[in-house]
Order: sequence, then C-alpha cells, then structure tokens
Amino acid sequence: MVDSPSVSGNRLLTRTDSMRFFSSRGVKSFASGFTLASILLMLFLILNPSSYQSSPRLRNAFQSSRGGYHFSNVFAHIFPNSSSSPPSHDQTSKNDDAIDLRLGTSAPSPSQISRKEGSGLTAKEEHRIQAPPQEPSLTAWSPLPIPITWSPSPTASSPNEKHSEQDWMEMWKDCDMYEGSWVRDDSYPLYIAGSCPYIDEPFNCFRNGKSENLYEKYRWQPKNCNVPRFKANDMLEMLRGKRLVFVGDSLNRNMWESLVCVLRNSVEDQSRLFEASGREEFRTEGSYSFIFQDYNCSVEFFRSVFLVQEWETPDLKGSTKETLRLDVLERSCDKYKDADVLIFNTGHWWTHEKRIEGKGYYQEGNHIYGQMNVEEAFHKALLTWAQWIDSNIDPKKTTVFFRGYSPSHFRGGEWNSGGKCDNETEPLESESDLETPEMMMTIDSVIKKMKTPVFYLNITKMTYFRRDAHPSLFRNENMTEETKRHMLTHQDCSHWCLPGVPDLWNELVYAHLLYNLNRNKNNPPK
Repeated sequence: MVDSPSVSGNRLLTRTDSMRFFSSRGVKSFASGFTLASILLMLFLILNPSSYQSSPRLRNAFQSSRGGYHFSNVFAHIFPNSSSSPPSHDQTSKNDDAIDLRLGTSAPSPSQISRKEGSGLTAKEEHRIQAPPQEPSLTAWSPLPIPITWSPSPTASSPNEKHSEQDWMEMWKDCDMYEGSWVRDDSYPLYIAGSCPYIDEPFNCFRNGKSENLYEKYRWQPKNCNVPRFKANDMLEMLRGKRLVFVGDSLNRNMWESLVCVLRNSVEDQSRLFEASGREEFRTEGSYSFIFQDYNCSVEFFRSVFLVQEWETPDLKGSTKETLRLDVLERSCDKYKDADVLIFNTGHWWTHEKRIEGKGYYQEGNHIYGQMNVEEAFHKALLTWAQWIDSNIDPKKTTVFFRGYSPSHFRGGEWNSGGKCDNETEPLESESDLETPEMMMTIDSVIKKMKTPVFYLNITKMTYFRRDAHPSLFRNENMTEETKRHMLTHQDCSHWCLPGVPDLWNELVYAHLLYNLNRNKNNPPK
C-alpha cells in the first residue's frame, strides 16, 4: 500500500523518499550518542538540583502535569490562616473550560446546552451554544481549575466569622440566612446606577429621576453568618458552558435583569454579551436569553405568571372562556427542563380579583369548578409543578431554586386604587406588621415533600423590611405632566429599583451555589 504524498517545499516527499536520507549505520550511531547524552544530563541534574530550580523552564518540565487545583485553594483567598498558595496563571488557563457546577455530574453535552426553538429566538437569529471541551474524569466535586473565592463585603464584620474551610461549612450548615437585618454598606451597589443598558425602563429608577439613592447602599446581614460578596467573574466561571433559567412573573424578570447586570461587570468585551434575538426591551415576549460568549453560557427568562397553564375553553355560546388549568404545567416547560440552574417563582398574580373570587375560573381536565378558594387552587398548582420537577428534572445535573413571595408596600390603597410608597427612604426596623402569606406556607410544605432537592429562597421576611426600594413614581423617563398625575395614583410598590434588592437575592443564589460546590467536594459521589 503506497502512502499518500505530502508537500514539503515545492517537491513531493513520500515516506520512502525520506528514509533515503539516513543509512541504517548512521541511525545506530545517532541513537547511541543520544542515549549517552541523556544519561549524562540526568546525572548532572540529580547531583545539582539548584541548576534547574533556578530555571523556570527546566523546573516546569519536571513538575507533574496532573497538579491541578485542590478545592482548598478556594479558601486560600477567603481565610488568612490557609497555607495553600494559588496556582499560576498557566495552570489555571489549561482547564478553564472544564468547570462543572452540578451535584456530582460531568459537564453537559452539546445537546444539553443548545438553544431550543421558542426560547426567545427567531429561526434566523438562533444562536447555538456549544459545550466546552470535556475531560472525561471531571465531576462537580473535582478540584476546581480556577480559584472561586468566598469573601464577605469589605465592611462586613461579625463575631461569628470563621477563618477555615471547615468552620465556614459548619457555620453555613446551621445558619438561617433569612434571619437578620439590612445594614448600611457604602461598598454597594454591585454595579453603578444607570450603567446597565439591560434594565427595563420601569425598574431604572436612577434614569427616571429618583435622586434619593440611599436604597442602593444596603446589604443583607444574617444574624449568625455572613453572605459571600457576589463576585461576577467567579459566578460566570461556575456557569461556563451552562444555562441558568428564571421562570416566573415580572418579579423574576426583575431578578433576571439584576443578574445580567451584575455579571456584565466582569465582561471586558461588551459586544460578546447580547440578547440572543437582539431585543432591548423585555416585557412583550414570552422568553429571552442573554448569551455570554466568552463563557459559552446563557442567562434566560421564561414568562409564566402562574407556573401552570392559562387556558381557553369553548362555551355554550360559541365563544371561549378563559380558565387556569391547575393540572398542566405551563407551555414552555420542555424548553428549559435540561437547564443547569432553574429559579422559579409565582405569587402576585394569584392575589388579583379574578383568582381570589375563583368563580368558574379554575379547571382540571375537562372540569371547570364553579367556585374554588384561591389557596386551594394555588396548592393544586404547586403540586402540579412539584410533580413535573420530580418527573422531568435530573438532580444530578440541575440545581433547582424556588424564590418566595416578595411583599408589596402599598399604603392608603392598592396598586390600582391610590396606594403609595413614594416617601419611603429607609428600611423598616420592626417586623410587627409582618404576616406570613398563606401561599408561602403552601410552597414550604410542598417543597419539603418533593423527592428532588429544591432550595427555597425564603426572601419574604428580608424583603418586607425594604419599603424604600420600590420604583413608586419613578417608572418612566421624561414624563409629561399628564403621566406624572397618573403615576401619583398608580405607583409601583411591588417591583424593585435596579440596582437594588434583587441584587441581594442573586447574592443568596451565589452563596447557595458556592456552599454546595464545597459540600460536593467533601462528599464525592461513590
């Protein structure tokens, strides 16, 4: 069989031709000389170790190529008593694409990370994210290829603060991060007000003229532990090659935009961060996807205000009747069931008049209930969601969060009847008027019975204190006098200014992910 020729300069050189350059006698002489020189070099290096220790190139040549990162390097940047030293830049760059965040899994395949039809993309604009190169032996609890650091806020201090990896784990295992208070911290916000172009106008209080900005200068301080300072570059490294998806109502859109803006801070080339279909306004369509090209990951939002499916049923008059199918999850669910991080919410839409009255509105199968209590309907809907999670989500691949109810702060009426919050400038200090919403107790009870681990972000109490951080009147830029008069009686005391409170919700998500990454290191799958 003749070897295929390859080009060398301007002549064809076949393997047979090349062998003519060396006689068999010459080959033997060369091999003997090379072997002798190698032996002499090895003896020299053994007898004179300082000769190669002083040379970086020789020293690197004799170091193990399997050194990698031990997870304790994470805490070398966190706790001053740690003796570990961080690896060099050369070591970190080799495995940048190998990070995995899941609970005991390897990085996803290309099919798991690809954009799907209906995820906020048109056919012409569809962007497919390819999974990074895989290392077969890498799992979520493997040594990290880069240091993911835990660091409290620059001004944070606590008598309970620990200075070792084990102490940190023990502290967080027993800490209720939702019991605490808001403290002034001038190192916040996590991004400059007005700097992020991805905030919808109704949430962009700074651009809309809200000059009082003290609400940006608070962080959440639990009683018995500290919340890790959100580090955008570390979060993006944890998300490398993955999908993080928010599913819920406009309060989750509030949180989604917050996360995109926080992460944007660490992106050097802003042209490599974009919404997949080119949209710049995020209220009209059912789904959106921000692509972070340098990290091969996406941060997405799917609108679903009830988590179950809104429905239309033909009535006897030939028209259709609007109902809510309590037994069917919302239509987009197949488009995000393979995501790596899912953050769900629902709540505010269940408090509107039609849902509270419950007359001929709730449906299961072909049966429409003549009357149903909203708490019962909400419980049925949550059970449908929980059953879908347990049947469709692989907990070894996907981390699931459920964000709790975010209280409103209307006084003197509701959102459509003159409710106000425009003169609030400081957080509440007392929880005397706080009542746990019935729906939050329902969520808690449903999650506890699920077989799939779900992290409940119980932000109801911590958010209750923040009466000062709503858009209130400042929902539009360059308002006319007529618009201003309308805003006086239709204030927004439900959503949140950005930067603001939702940034701290995302800081809690970051804390959960960091904690579980460390826990998986200590408890590798068998």
